[in-house]
Amino acid sequence: MKTVKAKKATAAAKASPAHKSTNATRTPKVKARGVEKKFLRTRPVCKVTFTLPKEAAHEAETVCVMGEFNDWSRDANPLKRQKNGDFSVSLDLEKGRSYRFRYLIDGWKFENDWQADRYEANPYGGDDSIIEL
Repeated sequence: MKTVKAKKATAAAKASPAHKSTNATRTPKVKARGVEKKFLRTRPVCKVTFTLPKEAAHEAETVCVMGEFNDWSRDANPLKRQKNGDFSVSLDLEKGRSYRFRYLIDGWKFENDWQADRYEANPYGGDDSIIEL
């Protein structure tokens, strides 16, 4: 009888989540949404990936990021729609400063970045997203 209980306890312990291998419990990598920064060692720039999640632009045809880094151009840096529905683009920006920016959706709707370092009021009655590099 003792052997049957011991076998059941061993089987239960093996089935518990705490005893699964690390490969079985590893969560899949998810691409960052919002602003992702990669500081480059070989150049004085930071590779910044701007990602606007599909929830912020679910019916959008076009999305551009506009800011101080491109003289607020409405079409200089279009974001590409990803397979998951998000929009993203990567830019090399100078390190050691901050930049104001916003997303422009379909040429008329502005959206801030939900993961910005902070927000600051702009002269038009709204807020700009701020990224610190």
